[in-house]
Amino acid sequence: MKKEFLGRGWSFPFRFDPAKGSVAFSEYEENIRQNITIIIGTRPGERQMLPEFGCNVHDLLFAPSSSNTAMRAADMVKRALDQWEPRIDVLNVHSSLDPSGAIQLKIGYRILSTGAVEHLTQLVASQ
Repeated sequence: MKKEFLGRGWSFPFRFDPAKGSVAFSEYEENIRQNITIIIGTRPGERQMLPEFGCNVHDLLFAPSSSNTAMRAADMVKRALDQWEPRIDVLNVHSSLDPSGAIQLKIGYRILSTGAVEHLTQLVASQ
């Protein structure tokens, strides 16, 4: 099955492909997963040419470690992904408190062009 329509871009984190000596790329489903990580990890205002890009979840860094904070984080992530990743339909974002004090996000999404359902777990720093 040809998947070129799913996208291709520089790998995140940026690195070089040791076999080719050129910039490493991510493709298809992996490219979507990496873009989700980039969206969640970028604070709005960090990108000079696209200042609205990113997710406000970093505003919760010093918020109390509570279930309310975890629910707010899940809502922020869902809204950011709905806005910035047009290749997916976010099915759910479940949040829970991690023993380390971080918030664990479990994201379920459907790739629109293939209908495939994928899952991603991401930790977001909290207090």
